[in-house]
Amino acid sequence: MGTDKQFKPKIFTNTDIPSDYIFRRCTSKDLDGVIEVNEAELPEDYPYFFYKSILDHYPESFLVALERNNLNNVVGYVMWRIEKTPSLSNLKLDRKGHLVSIAVSEEHRRKKIATVLLNKSIPAIRKHGISSYVLEVRISNYSAIELYKKLNFKIEKIKENYYRDGENAYYMVKEFK
Repeated sequence: MGTDKQFKPKIFTNTDIPSDYIFRRCTSKDLDGVIEVNEAELPEDYPYFFYKSILDHYPESFLVALERNNLNNVVGYVMWRIEKTPSLSNLKLDRKGHLVSIAVSEEHRRKKIATVLLNKSIPAIRKHGISSYVLEVRISNYSAIELYKKLNFKIEKIKENYYRDGENAYYMVKEFK
């Protein structure tokens, strides 16, 4: 299953987007840059095939941020997938949009890049017929927690020892209105 299927990546533009950056769908050519950002900024690393699988299945919600003056330099990314979980109200499975990972290079933080990536990817993953958005975040990652709260995510519970290093995670949920 290919992801670069004869499409021109959609470039998002409007006045809310920092002008020094371009935001668009990730392509397979961007994956090395995504992995570089991930490995530099997050303690959780994934194998190449994991990124490729998400790109193949959910390309519309796997976005990258690039420097406008260097379109080969990935400075941030966001990727989502769909999780199916048993419904509490019936015998069907709930489909939830799960934020797998988001990261921005340290030198490009505090420029609204993560906010734009989330605001552009959230509607894209919703098209998969999901009932809510979910994510895990380190309880020590105060800036990310505040960002998610601004986007109406609420802490539902703590997942103890969620990360490899033993740190707990907040499980946050954003329900549809």
